[in-house]
Order: sequence, then C-alpha cells, then structure tokens
Amino acid sequence: MALRHFLTLLDFTPEELKKLTLRAIEIKNEHKQGKIYEPLKNRVLGMIFEKSSTRTRVSFESGMAQFGGSSIFLSPRDTQLGRGEPIEDSARVLSRMVDAIMIRTFEHEKIEQFARYSKVPVINALTDDYHPCQLLADMQTFHEHRGSIEGKRVTWIGDGNNMCNSYINAARQYNFELIIASPMGYDPAHTLLEENTGHVRVVRDPKAAVQGSDLIVTDVWASMGQEEEQNERAKVFKNYQASPELMSYANSDALFMHCLPAHRGEEISNDMLDHESSVVWDEAENRLHAQKALLEFLLCNS
Repeated sequence: MALRHFLTLLDFTPEELKKLTLRAIEIKNEHKQGKIYEPLKNRVLGMIFEKSSTRTRVSFESGMAQFGGSSIFLSPRDTQLGRGEPIEDSARVLSRMVDAIMIRTFEHEKIEQFARYSKVPVINALTDDYHPCQLLADMQTFHEHRGSIEGKRVTWIGDGNNMCNSYINAARQYNFELIIASPMGYDPAHTLLEENTGHVRVVRDPKAAVQGSDLIVTDVWASMGQEEEQNERAKVFKNYQASPELMSYANSDALFMHCLPAHRGEEISNDMLDHESSVVWDEAENRLHAQKALLEFLLCNS
C-alpha cells in the first residue's frame, strides 16, 4: 500500500472507515480476552505534542506497547522544533528514524506541511481545525451500543470547533444527518457547511435541535488557546448546556458523548456524565482501540 496519512476523516474512504470501526471492536474484544497480538513489534511511533494531553498520549503509548512496539514523546521544550527548526527539516529527519508520527498541534497547516515531507504515515492527534482520532472512537462507541450510525440523526451542541468540524466530515463519510446548535457567530467553518448541505444543517434552539436525535454530542465552550475568552463564552453559551432535561427532548434511547475533559456546570450539568444516556467512559476507552486499528491499518497493510 502506498504511503497514507490520517489528517482528517476525508483521507480514508467511507468503506475503509467502516472496516476500521469493526476492526477496532474486534481488537478490543481480543484484548479483553487476554490475547497477545504484536503486529508492531520493533516499530516506533514518534509523538509530537505542542498541546497538552491526557487521553491522546496514554492511548497512543498504551496502544504501541500492547502491539509490541514503542513510542517516543517529543515536546517543543525538548526538541529543535521548539527552537525554530523548519517543519520540513524535522519531518525529513524524524521520518527516517521512526515508523509513524502522530502530531498534536495548533495550526492544521503545520501538520499538512509535515506530512508533505514525511516518509512515514502522519496521524493528526488534534489541530485547531480537526480531531479525527476522536471521531474514530465516537463512531466505534455508537456502533457498540446501537449498531451502524448510517441514516441516524446526530446533534452537536455548542461551539463550532475542531470537534464540530470533524463531526461534519463524519456525517459525510458515515452517511448520517448532523444538526448543529451553536450561538450566532460561533458556527463551524462556513466552507464545511456549504460543502455538506446534504448532511448538515444549523438549528439555533438546542431543544429543537435534539428532537428526533439518536446521539447528542458536546465539547467545552473554550478550547485550548481560548482560555482568555472563557468568561465571555460562558455568557454566550449559557443556554447550550447538555443536561438530562435537554436529553428528554431527544429520542428515548439517544446516547450522549463528550470527548473530555468536561467542565461540569458549564457545557454539561453536574449530573450529565452519570446519566443513563452517557457513554462517555466507553468513548474515552475506545480512543485506545480505535487508534490501534488505525496504526495497524497504516503500518501493516503494505
């Protein structure tokens, strides 16, 4: 297989994404049965973090270890990237020393540039524009609980951020309807909305937006790098809190997801994560299994 990168969900075909979901579920089940499977023995994953992380770092490190490989944590403080080395130079050098590279950074253009000069697969572990690895976990989680998400209705509540952008791509790739409930002025990228009018629409009223929905998803009101806007955003988003009361307007078997970390009392009510509809902890765990399926696909299908 030719060199493949995973920068957005659009880098894979819908059929490939469906197979990844099923493979992630299979890997998860085999892991829980205690089966040892080490397809990445002696392989190394380089992990570049310019943003802080809990779930992303632990899931990728654990995944490589469970697959028999290893990983190297790289931060700007510890590498020449933090001292101004050109991205293309770092990409050329690092990709000669490791077997794959995952990057968690700010500007999406930075990871695109890195991928252009890399000799090994590059994985987007979050940029300001997209978070495709989280969507792999979300789609796996929905499939485990409710079967295929194709033809379902999903509602996004809150900021039109990188997660929202990735949900727009997911609606297209997994063929579901996406309703976005964001305050005026906080919509996702306009071009994404225009390109996906067949799958996505905006509804301002959260209660109206969740009606008939099978999955409700939200995220923090102020993402990394927007902390100084926290107070202002709290005022704007005050009517966009996910809560059991809001879930009552959705389908009776609707699920609730949040990529975490969550701010209780802000984008979610204090009791939302413990609500019967919440599958947040399964969603978090599935970062591990979905990314293992991704690594296997990128490194073992040559």
